[in-house]
Order: sequence, then structure tokens, then C-alpha cells
Amino acid sequence: MHADFRIRLWRLVAISTILSLAEAFYIPGWTIKSYKDDEAIPLFVNKIYSDRSQMQYAYSDLPFVCPPSGRVHGGQTSTSGHNKHLNLGEVLRGDRIVTSDYELAMGTDVECRRLCSHEVDRRSVKRARELVYDDYVVEWIVDNLPGATSFVTTDKTRKYYAAGFKMGYMDFSEQRPRYFVNNHVTLMIRWRKAPGKAGRQGGKVIVGFEVYAKSISLGSRDSTGCPSDLQGNNNGMELYMAPNVTSLESVYPDASHSYAPPVEEGDLDDGQTLTIPYTYSVYFREDDTIEWSNRWDPYFVNQDDSFNIHWLAILNSLVVAALLTATVAVVLGRTIRGDIKGISKEDILEDGKVKRKRKAASLGSPKSSEKSAGGLLDQLEGEKDGDISSDEESLDDVTGWKLLHGDVFRPPSYGSGLLPPLVGSGMQLVFMVVGLLGLSCLGVLNPSFRGGFISVAIGLFVFAGVISGYFSGRLYQDFGGQNWKKNTLMTALLVPGLIFTLVFTLNLFVWAQASSTALPFGTLVALLSLWLLVQLPLVYLGSWYGYVRVGPWEHPTKTSPVPRQIPHLSWYSRGTRSALLIGLIPFAAVFIELLFVFKSVWQDKSGYYYVFGFLGIVSIVLMVTVVEVTIVAIYFQLCAEDYHWWWQSFIIGGSSSFWVLLYCVWYYFTKLPIQGFVSGLLFFSYSFVACALYGLLTGTVGFLTAYAFIRRIYGAIKAD
Repeated sequence: MHADFRIRLWRLVAISTILSLAEAFYIPGWTIKSYKDDEAIPLFVNKIYSDRSQMQYAYSDLPFVCPPSGRVHGGQTSTSGHNKHLNLGEVLRGDRIVTSDYELAMGTDVECRRLCSHEVDRRSVKRARELVYDDYVVEWIVDNLPGATSFVTTDKTRKYYAAGFKMGYMDFSEQRPRYFVNNHVTLMIRWRKAPGKAGRQGGKVIVGFEVYAKSISLGSRDSTGCPSDLQGNNNGMELYMAPNVTSLESVYPDASHSYAPPVEEGDLDDGQTLTIPYTYSVYFREDDTIEWSNRWDPYFVNQDDSFNIHWLAILNSLVVAALLTATVAVVLGRTIRGDIKGISKEDILEDGKVKRKRKAASLGSPKSSEKSAGGLLDQLEGEKDGDISSDEESLDDVTGWKLLHGDVFRPPSYGSGLLPPLVGSGMQLVFMVVGLLGLSCLGVLNPSFRGGFISVAIGLFVFAGVISGYFSGRLYQDFGGQNWKKNTLMTALLVPGLIFTLVFTLNLFVWAQASSTALPFGTLVALLSLWLLVQLPLVYLGSWYGYVRVGPWEHPTKTSPVPRQIPHLSWYSRGTRSALLIGLIPFAAVFIELLFVFKSVWQDKSGYYYVFGFLGIVSIVLMVTVVEVTIVAIYFQLCAEDYHWWWQSFIIGGSSSFWVLLYCVWYYFTKLPIQGFVSGLLFFSYSFVACALYGLLTGTVGFLTAYAFIRRIYGAIKAD
């Protein structure tokens, strides 16, 4: 049995490895956009973000950049400042994509073009300085490609991209730090001949979009506003406004004329302004080394250097799983099978004793006629002794888990109305995660499908309401529940309701920061509609089918009317203590890969996490580990004659989430440069929700594994 299990495990690992090495393909329907010579190419401005803050801001809303003019540029269908229609995932990730005033035409180089000269006040300058100090990065989009800064690998053999470009920089050469804003950008568009018929007709496709930003002061420009020397060293555009002495005299009449408040106190609205000129250059270069289908590869090259660490993570996970597999093989193949063999199929378990069915004595036996009448008493006494020894064995011969046949399926004494909704929501998460990992490994969910990962995740979660209701309804009937409609409402409202309440509360803090991370009111209404108008009916349908049509799972033994007394347990085997210790084992299988996930989500926002093949393998090994530790732990619990396994199996399965949460806390204080109360609040809130959902998923897997395991071993014996 255990050999077959290992074979199936290695098949899954082999398939996942092939998927991880396969090239990702783009989702069908994303047609290749080709451009003719001099055809207009729209440039969209999106948002700014930083690794030091969780606050994102719409680029077009910044007070110190050129505001949209509202004009229609040649060949474009929309005016500048027009908001592009976004999917749900794009809105949730903070995208605010707007048509810009930058004019690009295929194949037409522009050495320099003036965009605008924007006058800003002291408050706008202060805002710009704050964003430069926090290392904010700007994201622009051309042909669905994010503008990128180009780098070279350490061995100088390959070029790779980091999405976005710096908004500005700081200079510490003097006593006080100086802040500079990048107000001139060089746009490098890389193209190649379009494939197929479009290419034969002169079409070209974009395979790269690079942005090189510079800071050039107003004094280093000519009368047109363009830099006098684009290639030379120019003075930077410093974000500094000298104090207005005339205004200060009216505000501080008794102060010395030499007094000048520091710039940090520059909230004084004295009417003084600073003019920031914005210009750009455009260059088109042919590049036949990159296929259109592989144009995202430079964004992932930097991840190739970490492939050895990913394989180390997989090896670590496999070693943990292999040790557990050997342990489970011993438990299943030797101990339990030996216990079951001790009770033949013709035996009956009753009151903790094995009773063998007596065979009817054959009448008219030749030997019986040979017995003398005087030996009849001896014969009866011999039969009586034989009955005692063969018909009823001592209680000592049946110990451990076999004694619990009348109590093992007894519903939990507490929380029987809460466990079914949690298990149902956990199966909902299992379906969502399996779908996301499968689509990501196949390349359907890729960075070109902007916001697709979040949109598909919400869609899978909503439509998995049928699965949630089904499992919740059947388990609820197992516990003898009568009001299945109440259980349905609890299943549909409990977990999504808690998440929605938390998101809404956090949204109030983000709204106060005027961040694009804040969800618009319309998006909140859309999420509420998906929850109450789509998921709730689906949960009801699944619950009705599971509770009314299918019914409960069949148990191989009957529950006795009187609960069995549980013996005294050692301190380390009680409740959550043993569960937390066991949770270290699944955590040990995933903690290396978690570093890459955390880095992509929280620290390196200019990169893309796209090694879903590795993540898929680690996830499979994690699930195998959870299954095996749950089986071993519940088996030893039953051997200790403790039949309260329902909640214990759920807690054991999800116990590794506690260590993942501690891992998040460690990562925040040792790795992240995040600053600000709201950013910290978002980190810990989102980390807590993620760990809770992770615990709910793995807890459900552990619970269903234990349930199937117990039905299997008690089904192998005949108990009445």
C-alpha cells in the first residue's frame, strides 16, 4: 500500500517538474498588436510604488507632474487623462491606468520634445521630496509592457529588466541631503518584424520598452525647454525653494532678517512657486533577438540566479516528506495491519472484548457414540473451559484504538456547528489554490494578463461556493444537525464576511492617505454583489445537494449511547501543545520557498514572481506532509484512547500557519524597510489574513484525511 503511495507521489513530482521547465504560453485571445510606420503608439501612465511603503499613488494625481491636457493626439482614439477600463484584479492591486500626453509614432525618433513646464507650490515640493525620500518608482505602459530600467547580470552575459524607473534621487555630498526629481526621460522602444501576414505587410511588433530618467535643471535648457546637452553632465532639478524673506517679516515681525526656517517647515503658503520643466526623447531600435512570445523573459532573468535555491527548497521538502512517508508506511503497513489481523472477519467487537462466533456441534458424530455415559460430566466441563478461553478473550488482548469503536464517530462535544462551515470554506480555498497553481504553471496566468491572477482567484473562490456548501452540508448531517439552512448561511457568510469586514476597515485608513491602494466605493459594491448575489446562492445549492440528496458519510461502526471515559493524558499530548509541535514539520517543508514569495510580494515590487512550477511542487509536498503528519498524530491519539479527534485533526493540519505567522513577524523586523503606521498595519493585517486562510486550507486537508483514515481502519473490523 505504502509503495503504491510513493509511486503516485513521485509521478506528481515528475509532472510538476516538467511543467516548471516548460515555456509558458500566452492566453489565447491576446492577439499580437502590430504597428505600421508612423502609426501612433499610446503611452499610459499608471501608478507609483515603493519597497519602503505599502501606499501606492496614481501618477496622474501627483501635484508636481504635468497634468493631462485633455487633447487627442494623432492617431489615438481617446483624450489624454482618459481612464482605461480596468478589470477587478487591476483595481484591487492599485492600478490607475490613464492615457498620457506623450506622443510616440512607430519608427519615428524624437531627440527632444517638451511636455510642459509645471509650476508647483511649497506643499507640492514637499510632497515630491517625501516620495523621493521613500524611493518611489514610476510605472508606465506601452503595448501592455511596463516601462523598465535595464541592468546587466553580474557575469555581464545577460540583460534583465526591473519594472519602473526612479522618480528621483538624493544627494548627500553636502551637510544637508538634497532632493532631485527626474524630469527628462529617454524612451527606448525595441521592435521587430511582425510574424505572419502582418509582417509581410510591413507590420512591426514591440518587444521591449526601456525608460532612462535624468534630472536636468531649468538653467541647463535652451529656449525651447529642451536640455542643452542631453549626453553631458547637467545640473539636476533640485526640489528646493528658498524662503520668502518678505513673507517671513509679516509672519515673524520680531525675528531677525537672517532667520530662515528649514524646508521641512515649508507648509507656509506664501504664494512662491517652483517651475519644473518636463521633456522626453524617443528612440526606436530593431531587435531580432527577442520573439514577441518571449518579450517578458528579460523581466524574469534575474530569477534564474536563484534556481539553485529553489531546487534546494524542493530537496528540503522531499526529504521531510520521505521521512514522514517511511513513518506512515510503518504505521499503516505494520502496526495497523497487525492490529487488524489480530481480529478475524468472523470476530465481533463488543464492550472492548473479542467474541468469536461458535460453530454448531455436528450431531450424530461417530466419536460421540463412542463416549461413555460416565464421561459425559468430564466432557461438559471441558466444553465450559473451552468456552471461556475461546469464546471470550481478555480485555488485555484488545487495546488502543480498537477500544474506541463505539465512540470514535461521536460528534464533537463543542463547536459542532462551527466545524462544518470551516471545512466547507477550506474546500473552497483548496479548489481556488489548485486552479490558480494549475493555470499559472500552464502559463495562462502570466504578467501580460494584468490583474488576471487576482481576478481569476476571486472568480474561482466565488464559484467554488457549490463545493463549500456540499462538504459543509454533508458534515453537518454527520453531526446530526437539523437546521441545514442556518448552516448554509453560516458557511456562506462566516469566512467571506470576516475578510470583507477587515478589508473595509483597512480601506478607511488607506482612503485617508489618498492612496490608489484604497478600493473605490463601486468596487466594494461589486465585491459585495459577488458575495451575496452569486456565492450565497451557490453555497445554498451545494448545501442542499449534500444535505438533502446525498446525505451523511456512512460510518462502519455504531456510536454507543454512553461516552467512554478518556484516560489521563501526558501534558505534551494535550490539545494545541502537541499540534504546535507537529506544525513545525510542514513549516520546515516550505520555509525556504516562502522567502521568495515574501520578497516578491513585500520587498521587490519591481520584479515578478513567476516560478510557479517550483511553487507547485513545494505545495504538493506540503499537502503530502500535512496528510502524513495528521495520520500519524491521530493514530497515536487513538492509541491513547482519546476519541476527540475531530477538532484535533483540523488544528494539527493548520498548525503550521502559526509558524508562518511568526515567520512574517521575523521577516518584517529583519528584512523589510517599511516605514509608517498605515504601511505596518497593512502588512500585519494582510499577513494575518493570509496565514488564517492558509491554516484553514491545510486544516481542512488534515481533517478530511483523518476522517477518511478513521473510516478506513474501523471499516476493516466488524464491530457491533
